[in-house]
Amino acid sequence: MSTRFTLQPNQTPARPERRAEILADPKFGRYFTDHMARVVWTPETGWGDGEVVPFAPIPMHPAAAVLHYAQEIFEGMKAYRHPDGSIWTFRPEANGERFIRSAQRLALPELPLPTFLDSVSALVRADQAWVPQGEEQSLYLRPFMFASEPFLGVRPAAEVTYMVIASPVGSYFSGGVKPVSIWLSTEYTRAGRGGTGAAKCGGNYAASLAPMREAAEHGCDQVCFLDATEGRYVEELGGMNLYFVTRDNRLVTPELGTILEGVTRASILTLAKELGLDVEERPVTITEWQQGVRTGEIREVFACGTGAVVTPVGRLVWNDGEAIAPDTGSESSVTMLLRRRLVDIQFGRAEDPHGWMRRLI
Repeated sequence: MSTRFTLQPNQTPARPERRAEILADPKFGRYFTDHMARVVWTPETGWGDGEVVPFAPIPMHPAAAVLHYAQEIFEGMKAYRHPDGSIWTFRPEANGERFIRSAQRLALPELPLPTFLDSVSALVRADQAWVPQGEEQSLYLRPFMFASEPFLGVRPAAEVTYMVIASPVGSYFSGGVKPVSIWLSTEYTRAGRGGTGAAKCGGNYAASLAPMREAAEHGCDQVCFLDATEGRYVEELGGMNLYFVTRDNRLVTPELGTILEGVTRASILTLAKELGLDVEERPVTITEWQQGVRTGEIREVFACGTGAVVTPVGRLVWNDGEAIAPDTGSESSVTMLLRRRLVDIQFGRAEDPHGWMRRLI
């Protein structure tokens, strides 16, 4: 059942010249559009009416449960302007379904998928002038839900607010796609069995900040986490899924369980099969990665996520050594071929045989 979102126009939107200035160099997650979508839930009324309102700070009670018990979830997706001027988004149903799974794990009310899709469409319609058209530029969409009830007690909140905000973004790689360096975290873990690793919640990302700082101190761009039980198996980076391309044409990625079920991850697996790669989702030990790149058994390593799409991983660094994947990031690599195929579909430059794109305008 669809949800109608009423529009309350922003009476003081950004001036056209200011918007043009931002869209010329949008950066990533720094600027925001003129409106935001909102729906509130209570046990008595369920999900209320949808509205698109002027973008503004959120009035919040100091005792709002989210501030004390971190009961919140979010999603990340993008809207793309195609060559004919139309605006599309990529696999929003998958984001909406994951949003439901995250809500279940954080004891939040499930937002119906049609409401999720309608909220995104309503906001993009209101702020369509903010969707950029430069090379690999897009409108980043951030749906999120949080416990807004003022209550200092550990239980599921009796008032929850769902919102969507939007931010024009440029290419994640301002100087072109370059291989990144990864720090191997041996002191910290990201998630354990039965934890929140498979949910997209802020606490997972907050817990990655200390090891990310450690990675930066060692000259690395990102951090790789191992499993919490044995400390042997590769899980994922701070916010991206990992892949390994082998000498015998296999694409190997850690299996689901305690890692996030990425939408880009699933899409890469589909495209890889179409390119003739044998896809394996299975446990991957850190030793397999370290020795594999040294012997040439592993030719390429890359990561993926909504922000960067596909990121080549050049170096894995740890306290007493490093391992380098020399083929990663070359224009003829599997990594870059998969990246081009996916990005071309998203921006309307290639056919979409899977029906992944959903037209918004």
